[in-house]
Amino acid sequence: MFSLTKTSSRQREIIEIVFSNGWYYMRGLLTGGKTGEPQIPPPEVLRKILVELGPFYVKLGQLLSTRPDLLSPDYIQALTALQANVPPVTWEAIEVVIKQQLQKPIEEVFTAINPIPIAAGSIAQIHRTTLKDGREAAIKVQRPAIDKIVAQDIILIKGIAELVSLTEFGQNYDVVKLAEEFTQAVKAELDFTLEATYTDQLRQNLAQSRWFDPQDLVIPKIYWDITTEKLLAMEWLEGKPLLDAEIFPSQEGQLVSDRKKEITTLLFRAFFQQMYLDGFFHADPHPGNVFYLQDGRVALIDFGMIGCLDPRTQQILTEMLLAIVDLDAGTCSQLTLELSESVESISLARLTADYERMLRKYYNLNLTQFNFSEVVYQILQIARNNKIKVPGNLGLYAKSLANLEGLARQFNPEINVLDEVKPLMTDLFRRQLIGDTPLQTSLRTVLDLKSIYLKSPRRIETLLDRLSSETLQWNFKIKELEPVRKSLESSANRLSFSIVVGSLIIGAAIISTGAQTQQLSLISNILFASASLLGLWLAISILRSGRLK
Repeated sequence: MFSLTKTSSRQREIIEIVFSNGWYYMRGLLTGGKTGEPQIPPPEVLRKILVELGPFYVKLGQLLSTRPDLLSPDYIQALTALQANVPPVTWEAIEVVIKQQLQKPIEEVFTAINPIPIAAGSIAQIHRTTLKDGREAAIKVQRPAIDKIVAQDIILIKGIAELVSLTEFGQNYDVVKLAEEFTQAVKAELDFTLEATYTDQLRQNLAQSRWFDPQDLVIPKIYWDITTEKLLAMEWLEGKPLLDAEIFPSQEGQLVSDRKKEITTLLFRAFFQQMYLDGFFHADPHPGNVFYLQDGRVALIDFGMIGCLDPRTQQILTEMLLAIVDLDAGTCSQLTLELSESVESISLARLTADYERMLRKYYNLNLTQFNFSEVVYQILQIARNNKIKVPGNLGLYAKSLANLEGLARQFNPEINVLDEVKPLMTDLFRRQLIGDTPLQTSLRTVLDLKSIYLKSPRRIETLLDRLSSETLQWNFKIKELEPVRKSLESSANRLSFSIVVGSLIIGAAIISTGAQTQQLSLISNILFASASLLGLWLAISILRSGRLK
């Protein structure tokens, strides 16, 4: 039996929650009844079920919200705002975790800790502290025993994935692999040293930029002498979430609206650098993770969810942005196929028609009203509808872009996204053409041209030799012709077989007519018998094929 049997008490709890919310498919799956094809409950019902199931499933829902290539936009929207309804852990329980991680008395590290948490989430909660050397810090402390709860629920999730994998739906979406990806992502978030490493990497990447002044953007410092797997210590930043802060001009005579434009420009340039230049980006820039500090700078926090893009994907996404602006459905189709992990039985005509249908509504729309993140979500939806598997990191890319654009529009309703993106796209294409080091790019181009120059004459000579010697072969494989070929071969074989049987009968008749000895009569009888058996076998094969008519 599947691993579901290992968590019977937890399974009963899940069944009760599923019963109360009317998710009949999952109820049948967990109780061993008939299920049919998988049916997902309505978005709001699914979100309610995940919240009731607990922190692990809330985190699973948040990860699902990063996969618009798997779920439709209404589910993505419902899961994006998913937050665990989890009360904070008591200070006594948190204090035990801190002591275990420090392996020394708290008084030797901190002079003060606020026992009331600033924020509480499904995996951890945050407290403000003062270190012995006087530095203000924020410590993120993991909830007690959360790793054991996650380990138990991972067994159950994998068991459910094994059951769903037996259906056509499970095979099409490879749910076992998806479950493994999601569970690994959740386990990674339980290791705070990874988040600390991501934070340092982002700070290092954004310390230099040709698009903005790095001094205007703050990434909190990590205090590694205190940070452990279950305890993350970082620099305290005095400020408020961007949408809650009172924005003031950075210089005399400046309007608040101009200051807001400066901030939105900074955010777009910082995130476009992360996505299109560094290939390592903050994947969850929702309003609570972007702060406006008291000194007027902007800060990014919470780096538990990070996305990565390789150079090839960066280049394709850059070209996709241009194709979207040009409303070029054909190019969008080709680029989608280049992004795909596997292409099987894809209709390019249908894919292009889907893009034309999607882009048609933007034909008479002012480009200043373009919603780039919405278009990216629609691109992933088109890929899903055409059964094109794209890399999972594109979901994080779409989510990050959507959160960024949504935050920018709330903060500055007068924003013109195209004006923010256009100069960056121009610089990206220039970088793709000549690179950051023109000399190195030129040398590489010369080597490529030299390779083509050296190989081309030899290949042309080979082609001409084959043409002159009539040995050139063209290999075509048309899928629809294969059944026709087999049918023709079968018909030809039966026709040949019929001729052989007829020949045996005629030969036997001739021999029988002129037979003067017992030996010739015996040969005639053998031929008649053989012809009769072969003819009977031929008749049976034709009847069994169902193609008598």
